[in-house]
Amino acid sequence: MTAEPILRAQALTKHFPVTEGLLWTTVVGWVQAVDGISFSIQPGKTLALVGESGCGKTTTAKLILRLEQPTSGHVFVDGKDVHELTGDGLKEYRTTVQAVFQDPWSSLSPRMRVRDIVAEPLVVNRRTSTAEIKSRVAEILSHVGLRSEQANLYPHEFSGGQRQRIAVASALVSNPKLIILDEPVSALDVSIRAQIMNMLVDLQKQFGVSYLLIAHHLATTRYMAHEVGVMYLGKIVEHAKTEELFKNPLHPYTKALFSAALPGHPDIVREEIILSGEVPSPINPPSGCRFHPRCPSAMAQCSEVEPVEKAVVPDHMVACHLY
Repeated sequence: MTAEPILRAQALTKHFPVTEGLLWTTVVGWVQAVDGISFSIQPGKTLALVGESGCGKTTTAKLILRLEQPTSGHVFVDGKDVHELTGDGLKEYRTTVQAVFQDPWSSLSPRMRVRDIVAEPLVVNRRTSTAEIKSRVAEILSHVGLRSEQANLYPHEFSGGQRQRIAVASALVSNPKLIILDEPVSALDVSIRAQIMNMLVDLQKQFGVSYLLIAHHLATTRYMAHEVGVMYLGKIVEHAKTEELFKNPLHPYTKALFSAALPGHPDIVREEIILSGEVPSPINPPSGCRFHPRCPSAMAQCSEVEPVEKAVVPDHMVACHLY
């Protein structure tokens, strides 16, 4: 019997209006940023959403964090629809779901001391005494590899890697069940990335927290994620366990994505896949399969019929007419 997923997205859709005019604006089209995607995350596990810029990964994260309202579809956290929460339910959600953003330079307030940044989720959402907050902040800073006396400093007194540790501490302080990691290491030096990734993996084992990892760096994905969803132009085109996906990519877009990544060893010979054309506009996406104008394996039906997701091997879903 599998546990109830901590997060479940169901037919999640977000279309942004494209308007013309200054005084009397008219809607002339819709940006189909996220278009009917479904996925779930089990307790203590990591799901990565990968794809090139503009595929809808960050919009998906914003929908889960209630920073955007979905056009249609639902997000359930702990079985509750997050976009219908109010009052105490909303406060509980704010402590259950936290986020760590890409840029450690702009995501921390320069006017707040580290102790106040880290304590903020507790101060805002929980009735906690000052003494409890102080000891919790010291405890969580030690978990992310910082000293308790550094709580009195300001963010500008830290390096990029240390700032990202502060951001992780702030996300962890309220004992969340889910943390959304939006490109958590891509703004850091390569030498620091491995440290932060190791820390996140260790913290997950220690606290049993789930992660939704938004990434375009495949090595980060392979190291941290248990499952991967590949996004292209607002759709999830393939979804599988991480090792299965890396050993046996099925969708032509996934294969092209992997062929563009640096191999793990210089002697590895890879099939080089060059995609023709540009990514189509999300305002006017292609009919049928959205990847068909650039797909080396496109067939006649690809331009007319939208492929449905199907399991080719157990737990390996792909939306492609080749299968």
